[in-house]
Amino acid sequence: MSMVLVVSEIREGQLKKVNQEVYTAARQLADSLNLSAATVLVGSGLDSFAEAPAQFGIEAIYLVEDAQFEKFSPDAFAATVAEVIQQKSPSVVLMGATAMGKDVMPRVAQKVGSTLAQDVIRFRVENGDIVFTRPMFAGKIWADVKIQSSPKMATLRPKAVRPEEKAVQAKVENLSISVPKPLAVVEEVRTSGGGKLDVTEADIIVAGGRGMKAPENWHLIEGLAEVLGAAVGASRAVVDAGWRPHGEQVGQTGKTVSPTLYIACGISGAIQHLAGMLSSKYIVAINKDPDAPIFKVADYGIVGDVFEVLPKLTEEIKKLKSE
Repeated sequence: MSMVLVVSEIREGQLKKVNQEVYTAARQLADSLNLSAATVLVGSGLDSFAEAPAQFGIEAIYLVEDAQFEKFSPDAFAATVAEVIQQKSPSVVLMGATAMGKDVMPRVAQKVGSTLAQDVIRFRVENGDIVFTRPMFAGKIWADVKIQSSPKMATLRPKAVRPEEKAVQAKVENLSISVPKPLAVVEEVRTSGGGKLDVTEADIIVAGGRGMKAPENWHLIEGLAEVLGAAVGASRAVVDAGWRPHGEQVGQTGKTVSPTLYIACGISGAIQHLAGMLSSKYIVAINKDPDAPIFKVADYGIVGDVFEVLPKLTEEIKKLKSE
């Protein structure tokens, strides 16, 4: 029986959270197609990661251990994954549509002579075939894609799939792969996030829009986010105006998020923004316009001035936490 193979992502010595989503997607596809679910981990010091995939239904875990992967090399990583695919002949290959996934998977697809569907936001099985849905032209349309080549390959947008645990007994196998000498390695990664929580991984997000009027008012958003332990998000208009960094942008041309709680402050609710946060479990909208489109999708709404509501809300949460 063939398999759905997940290329796991390990960065900065950690198994990235997005893997849980891709493992869940692999398990769902495997169940629909009567296949097994497997993953490959490439790197060094992999023993500590070997058990985690089994908690999400991954039945086979392939380890490719090599000391040279202490520094990430996209070309060597891609060549290694391509050889694993040639050895194991999976029917489907998946990875998260992260910076690493978008870098590596096109290289892998080229090496194995297959086609890649990038940034998939949903999928389904029709008559035994997989239909991937992905945004195109900056999110203006959604395209249904069927891949004719083998294996079928895709990267999944973070938060497109909600992780579901399904513990199984997994077989761990160390593979003998001829890892090529890297042509380039990543020596250093510098981020501008300052240790802030990324919106794609946050359980709570406080996001602001043009209703905040100016960047100097953003301390109100940050204050509420701090007391909630939340990430800070922003609409495209705010980012385009230079008020906030692009890494905080939520929407079709930004990041897709799926937190438990999404608080939209001064955001009107344009369709482009809604597309990035509609999968949130609970949506709270704060806007002085009672007819703002955001209220049509909100679970809870506060019609009021954000400059009055946010300070009061922040203080009330502080009081509740101190009790």
